[in-house]
Amino acid sequence: MHETQYLGYAAGIITTLAFLPQAFRIIRTRQTRDISLLWALAMNAGSILWLLYGIAKNDLPMIGANCITLFLLTIILYCKMRYR
Repeated sequence: MHETQYLGYAAGIITTLAFLPQAFRIIRTRQTRDISLLWALAMNAGSILWLLYGIAKNDLPMIGANCITLFLLTIILYCKMRYR
């Protein structure tokens, strides 16, 4: 593994884990008032594009991080739509 991949894994883990507290809080409280629908849509779209880019580049850190991030952002978007 090339040394720069460690940097990619570290960045992916940190940025992905950053969404966990928000997703857990939304699931627990069912409060999405402070979450912008436009933000949730844009973040999902961006994560899809980063995932596709990672697949095209065959970049495992990017693929893994964006799969998990997209999963968490999809939960946030779903809750935003459901708990309006």
